[in-house]
Amino acid sequence: METPTIVIFRRDRDGHKDCFALFPELPADNQGRFCSCFQHVGQHCAADYHGCIGNSNPAKPAEYANLQRELEHRGYILAIRQRATPRMHKTRRQEAIISV
Repeated sequence: METPTIVIFRRDRDGHKDCFALFPELPADNQGRFCSCFQHVGQHCAADYHGCIGNSNPAKPAEYANLQRELEHRGYILAIRQRATPRMHKTRRQEAIISV
């Protein structure tokens, strides 16, 4: 059985107000400073977790439903959370070190 990937769905406050998915345990750089992120337009990218949280609002299930379906279609088994814990950030930093 695969381990679910923790995801936090957010919605931009400005601009197009698109939804995006933050993966707080998945590193996007070698130091684990940035987490992985996914959005319909642009797909996977690196994100500053705290910067994204500060510039967005929690997305409602109806707002992120399409994005959730797209991620699940790509093979993700998702564990939806509202916010990251210190343990999640620590896991990301440790995973970055392991992958180097």
